[in-house]
Amino acid sequence: MKSSLNTALWAVLACLLWSTAFAGIKVGLNYSTPLQFAGIRFFLSGLMILPFALKSGSYIQVVKSNYKLLILLTFSQTIINYALFYSGLNLVPGALGAIVIGAQPLIIALIAAIMIPSDSFGLKKFIAIGFGILGVVFVSVSRQSLQLAGTAELLGVLMLLGVNITSGFSNVLVARNALHINPKVLISISLLFGGLGLIILSIPLEGLNFEPKPIDYWISLLWLSFMSAAAFSIWFRLLQRPNVKVSHVNLWKFIIPVFGVILSWIILPDENPEMLTIIGIIIITISLLLFFTTNRTKKNIL
Repeated sequence: MKSSLNTALWAVLACLLWSTAFAGIKVGLNYSTPLQFAGIRFFLSGLMILPFALKSGSYIQVVKSNYKLLILLTFSQTIINYALFYSGLNLVPGALGAIVIGAQPLIIALIAAIMIPSDSFGLKKFIAIGFGILGVVFVSVSRQSLQLAGTAELLGVLMLLGVNITSGFSNVLVARNALHINPKVLISISLLFGGLGLIILSIPLEGLNFEPKPIDYWISLLWLSFMSAAAFSIWFRLLQRPNVKVSHVNLWKFIIPVFGVILSWIILPDENPEMLTIIGIIIITISLLLFFTTNRTKKNIL
């Protein structure tokens, strides 16, 4: 569990799980409002992890001893992050939203360099991130026209940039301050109470919606809940490893849009490979190979 290859495989698995979220969210939002759907999703995720967290022992004691950190993580990782994410995506074209979120590894690397002195921002990392963002641009623009028009779209971009910032802050928070806490406890608290917070926030902003939902809604909700529980458990565990650097492991997030388009080609009948998408995937692959192969001999590859 300590080798760099093992870390890379787990990081890829987490990103593969996250790449399935876009289709599930699209289905769920056909029948529910954004904040309410997100809140129920994460509340269920927290419930799924709770039995495993309780089995770890001293659950209440861990919560009492680290309540400030847990409250901060709950607000940054779940409530603020996903309130901005769902609201921002509703205001911008899909391609633009994907590009802004695709720049997340760059924002996280900058935040990590500021908050963790050992996580420096070197030239190789900058080049790898630059290529990764370029690949995300190719993948995103090939699937939808890139537009930015009006104040609403600009507000949406700012919200999605806020998502990147809060994601970077939460990643650093776990890596720097939560090494001694069982990751299952971290996840169960942040998702359970974060989801509850989003549900409460949705009431004055979106109202209550108790209309009967079709089976598609429940399938997407249950999958998204399980996916979040599994992916965040893996990710927080990786961030807690002493040999893992926040900025390095987040480079793997560039493959999320790659998995997303490949799944679309497989599942959706009207989705077919396009040249720009293929070029984007190749660029992202090159960016990851350049960085991780040139750093393989170093102890701190991840």
